[in-house]
Amino acid sequence: MSDGNGRVLLITGASGGIGEATARHAAAAGYRVVLAARSTEKLESLADEVGGLAVTCDVTEWTDQEAMVERTLAAYGRIDVAFANAGFGGKRGFKADTPELWRAMVLTNVYGVALTIRACMDALVETKGHLILTSSLAGRRSLPGSLYSATKFAVTSMGESARLELNGTGVRVTLIEPGMVDTPFFDEPPVGMLEADDVARAVMFAASQPPHVDVNEILVRPTAQET
Repeated sequence: MSDGNGRVLLITGASGGIGEATARHAAAAGYRVVLAARSTEKLESLADEVGGLAVTCDVTEWTDQEAMVERTLAAYGRIDVAFANAGFGGKRGFKADTPELWRAMVLTNVYGVALTIRACMDALVETKGHLILTSSLAGRRSLPGSLYSATKFAVTSMGESARLELNGTGVRVTLIEPGMVDTPFFDEPPVGMLEADDVARAVMFAASQPPHVDVNEILVRPTAQET
C-alpha cells in the first residue's frame, strides 16, 4: 500500500521548483494532489501529468486562499497535508533590490504563509492532518543584508506558533529548511547544490511518519555547503 493511500496533499507554489517536485513525489506515493500557484498554464500541465487539481491562487490574496480550500474540499472532501511552499528571494543588501520587490517578497513569504495556515487550519483539524512550511537555512541564521532571511525567520517562528496552537488537535507541523537548492531562485546556481527532488524527499519523509510522530524541523544542506 502506498504512503498516500488516496489522501489529499495541497501545495502552494506548485508550478516549479520544490513545489513541482513534491507534487510528482506525492502523486507517485498515492496522494491526490492539489496544485496552487499564479502560473495557470504551468499548473494545468503539471496537473495533467500527475492527475491532480490545478487551482490558480495568489497567496497574498485572502479570497484566493479561501477559494483554493473551497475548491479542494468540493473536489476531494478533505485536506490531509497542506504544504505552504510559495515564496521567492532577492539580492542581498539593503540597497540592492527595489522597495516594490521587497513588498512583494514580504507579502508572499510571510503574509501568504500565514494566510495558508489560516485557510487550511479547520480542514487539517478535521483530518488530524499535517501542516508543512518551507522555511530555509536562512531562517535559522541571518545572512548579510538579507531581507529574504528575515522573512524565513518569520516562517520558522510561525511554524512553532502553529504547532503550539494546534497542540492537542492531532495536527502535526513540520518546517522544511533547505540550504542552497538549484531552483529558479538562482540565476547562476553554484556547483554542488541540492536539487528540488532532494527537498521533496524530505517533505515526503515527514509526511510518511505515523500519526504519533511529528518531525518538527528538517534542515537539509548540500554535502559541500560550508555554512
